[in-house]
Amino acid sequence: MTEVTNDLIYEILKPIQGRLGSLDEGLREVRGEIAALRGHVIAIQQDTANIYGRIAAVEVRLDHIERRLDIADAPSV
Repeated sequence: MTEVTNDLIYEILKPIQGRLGSLDEGLREVRGEIAALRGHVIAIQQDTANIYGRIAAVEVRLDHIERRLDIADAPSV
């Protein structure tokens, strides 16, 4: 049986340490990409809210125009 020495353990741990460093770097990149995606999703949500607000304003104006022209549909019961 091979004797386990500090040198042998060190040789085994060196590649593991390198791989962990690569994983840390990859994790940082993924976190950055997730943060960017989160920013894009927030922007899309804000744009959607703005669009709904604009549509509501147009509907109010259209209702006002229809009332002034007396072409509004009668409310259904």
